[in-house]
Amino acid sequence: MSSLTDSLSTENVVASTSLGQELDLDTLADDLDGVRFNPDQFPGLVYRTQQPQAASLIFRSGKLVCTGASSVSAVTAAIEQTFEELRGLGLNVPNEPDLTVQNIVSSGDLGFQLNLNAIAIGLGLEEVEYEPEQFPGLVYRADDLDVVVLLFGSGKLIITGGTRPKDAEHAIETVAAKLRDLGLLE
Repeated sequence: MSSLTDSLSTENVVASTSLGQELDLDTLADDLDGVRFNPDQFPGLVYRTQQPQAASLIFRSGKLVCTGASSVSAVTAAIEQTFEELRGLGLNVPNEPDLTVQNIVSSGDLGFQLNLNAIAIGLGLEEVEYEPEQFPGLVYRADDLDVVVLLFGSGKLIITGGTRPKDAEHAIETVAAKLRDLGLLE
């Protein structure tokens, strides 16, 4: 049997940085190729990179949030590419983006069908939200985890709120161990 961490896949990485200056978004929208800007719907520019695939949200304050990347290295590359494009327009932006990973969303599979009702009771109602008529998954916020884990009856799970790939690995191993201890993962 392969380890549970082998089932993990990074779905989305969100990181932020700053350009260190206020921006004229109207001018940038005219000068930057492939950008979307509709200030009535969203207060920032949306600039998409293709390799790697990601979207950089650029705000008037000079803050930049990059989302949609499939790894920390991809989000870093997308931000560097965006900075390079902005430099090409004559903007004085930092050579090395100082980025902060805000959130990593991962998916995984425990490999077994889960009885979410039994899990909700076993894990304790103070750390669990489970309302199957509202949402088909169980939301698990354990005090000993830095992430939130969504468990589904299929055995699949979503891990969100981490800032390092190791957070998801720790979460899937911890959840599996707790379910085994409760006799709910066979």
